[in-house]
Amino acid sequence: QAQLVESGGGLVQAGGSLSLSCAATGITFTNCDLAWFRQAPGKEREFVGGITRINNLTYYADSVKGRFTVSRDNAKNWLYLSMNSLTPEDTAQYFCAAASSFLVGMAAVIRQSTYEYWGQGTQVTVSS
Repeated sequence: QAQLVESGGGLVQAGGSLSLSCAATGITFTNCDLAWFRQAPGKEREFVGGITRINNLTYYADSVKGRFTVSRDNAKNWLYLSMNSLTPEDTAQYFCAAASSFLVGMAAVIRQSTYEYWGQGTQVTVSS
């Protein structure tokens, strides 16, 4: 049974850093494109960043570009999100997701329905 489990969330002050991890089991990790999404209270879930299965190409939302880094460890089946220069606007529930189909184009990368496997989320709160 496929399972994604996020960890590493917490409370951090503005300007601080936090790293999230996502452990994957029950899926062929190397055959998946992976991504992080987030959902703030009262807002739609949005794409944060993603990484492809081939060549580890990364994609980021404009709001996090230059501050967040997505990486993966195929040997351990882990996905990571390193977050720097956090602001209160980054406060949200963060979710990891995996897609077994090949994603072609940015539209597919950022589309939630593209991903069939999802974690339960981990909360990140940034205080001002």
